[in-house]
Amino acid sequence: MHVILLERVAKLGQMGEVVDVKPGYARNYLLPQGKALSASEANVAAFEGRKAQLVAENLESKKEADAMGEKLAGQQFVIIRQASDAGSLYGSVTTRDAAEAATDGGFTVSRGQVALQAPIKDLGIHTVTVKLHPEVEVEIELNVARSPEEAELQAAGKSIQELAAEEEAAAEFEISELFDDIGGAADEFEDDGPVATPEGQDGDEQPS
Repeated sequence: MHVILLERVAKLGQMGEVVDVKPGYARNYLLPQGKALSASEANVAAFEGRKAQLVAENLESKKEADAMGEKLAGQQFVIIRQASDAGSLYGSVTTRDAAEAATDGGFTVSRGQVALQAPIKDLGIHTVTVKLHPEVEVEIELNVARSPEEAELQAAGKSIQELAAEEEAAAEFEISELFDDIGGAADEFEDDGPVATPEGQDGDEQPS
């Protein structure tokens, strides 16, 4: 099916180009999203009549997207989730979660603008692409943690494996300290405690 693009579409073409696409792709995505029109003679003629206006609107929206992108690029947003000790999430972080985190952080982002290769299923810092405009994409970071404190440590460069190792080492140290205290108390009791002797006998006197 031939369509005329009303904006740049990645891996397909630029505004004004007539391209051949699968009918399902056109009917389910390009046409309802307003990204293209069927390339009939009437539509091609209509596009040519509106081309200057569409180009101007595209430039204006791109300018706004560039301005927002400068502020959004590189931002890190915290998402708190429950997870196992190994760092696997009980569930996953989706495009909706990413969009809500960015919006809560003061940026207007819709889930349709967030590009994930696959749902995020592990703790850690994940890089995500946000498409602000057909010609403007930026990357943000999602800091997925079990608590704000853990998120701060991850932001400082600690991995979930390092955090787990540190917690294990701290627990082992506490156990070691506990046994040392118990052993010291036992030694002190042996040094200071009374020595028992048979009743009525002096420990240094020999029997007659």
